[in-house]
Amino acid sequence: MANDAASLVAQAKEWAGSYGPFPNGEEGAALSAVLRARASWEAGDADALADVFVDEGSLLLGDDQYTSREEIRAAMTEALSGAYKGTRLVESPIDMRFLDEGTAVVVTEGGLAREGQESPSAEYRSRTVWISVRRDGEWRLFSYQSSPVA
Repeated sequence: MANDAASLVAQAKEWAGSYGPFPNGEEGAALSAVLRARASWEAGDADALADVFVDEGSLLLGDDQYTSREEIRAAMTEALSGAYKGTRLVESPIDMRFLDEGTAVVVTEGGLAREGQESPSAEYRSRTVWISVRRDGEWRLFSYQSSPVA
């Protein structure tokens, strides 16, 4: 029982750190969509990842652009069972701006860590722009686009 409690505390601390300088209020709520996507990716769960996006969501992965939740689901099912199997997004928020009360732009820095890596190697470092929108009271992703960091 004590080990379970210690594990939960360690996980809570890890996720609390994932909010960076944006842990509270609306900033933290808008950022939660990004964190749900990261957790789904790490779990290899393409369905959960796609479900973070709105129906008309957009994901740019490499040179491929997917422009609906179902396209994202199909692409990530293949990617997370193939080339990206065992990977995780290791990113920290560095900027967040609200365009209006229901739209936030989040910029993260980090990248893709391969299985067994604590952080991304140089060739997998990136900055990512996430657009998070509030729909029916819930923050979801409208867009994900990452760019390599030279």
